[in-house]
Amino acid sequence: MVTFVTRAPALRGIVTAMPERQEANRDLSALFGEEVVDKIIRATGIETRPLSDGLLISDMAVAAAQDLMDGLGWSADSIDLLVVVTQTPDYPLPATSYVVHGRLGLPMTTATLDLRLGCSGFVYGLSVISSMMAAGGLKRALLIGGDVINTMIAADDRALRLLFGDAVAATALEATGEDHQIGFDLGADGTGVPHLMSETGGVAKPGDPRLYMDGARVLSFSLRQVAPSVARALGVVGQTAEAMDHVILHQANAMMIQSLAKKIGLRDDQVVEAVKNYGNTGPASIPLAMCDLFREHTSPHPVNLLLSGFGVGWSWASAVWRTEPPRYGNIVRLPAKDAL
Repeated sequence: MVTFVTRAPALRGIVTAMPERQEANRDLSALFGEEVVDKIIRATGIETRPLSDGLLISDMAVAAAQDLMDGLGWSADSIDLLVVVTQTPDYPLPATSYVVHGRLGLPMTTATLDLRLGCSGFVYGLSVISSMMAAGGLKRALLIGGDVINTMIAADDRALRLLFGDAVAATALEATGEDHQIGFDLGADGTGVPHLMSETGGVAKPGDPRLYMDGARVLSFSLRQVAPSVARALGVVGQTAEAMDHVILHQANAMMIQSLAKKIGLRDDQVVEAVKNYGNTGPASIPLAMCDLFREHTSPHPVNLLLSGFGVGWSWASAVWRTEPPRYGNIVRLPAKDAL
């Protein structure tokens, strides 16, 4: 594990972009059986999910980022760094961040990169941006993350179809003179590769990508690694779980969130849950939940945030972040690709 502390960027805004098309899990009762669907809804808390409807990651990324910059009054020329986190890129190459860079009209001075990570990706991306800002020279950054994961799920896959949503979140981060800290714990265990993967779709096995997940192993891994990771992130900044204002775990499903919250020792009022209308949105899940949170709860004072993402790899990343609440937040809903 890598555990470190650095100067915290300020959270300036979050915008989530998702398709207008929503799929209600109960509408799948005829396909999978009412008893099966009811059981999954009760266990996961997921009722509806956005489906990409032909939209690419870059389509939603550009919509979210443009709305975010407009809402904050940030010009394209003021962006020093763009990081895009996705497992479903537009193309094998170039990296999707360059597609987004071009469509946003960002300058040649904007450093740009992709991170090919899943549910831990937001916190990993935050660690990259925080470190680069602390090293000096960077003022403003955009962290964009999300997947169109339903493109990798067969229509008759009852184990996965009711779980995942397609969405992208854009987060605006800014270096400030404030002396707030952010602490990270980052880890990996490559023995988890076979248990959550798309074996096809790459050079090793060409073809259409298809998602496979061993749910029991994912749960076991999460219960084994997340709480210790959170403890290390808290420890590096000398904080306790009790002192956190809001805790945003990867929004896999309600059962997972509640089990981890209990294991970490969190109060119900600390834990943010936003799976009901979105499902598991991968790299977008933490910022999407934050977007919902801060649109409902505003504060003029800095807040203590505990974030933890975990999943495919195995990969996990936790952060303890003291920051001002965002100044702008929004949800943008996009029509199907052929209607754009």
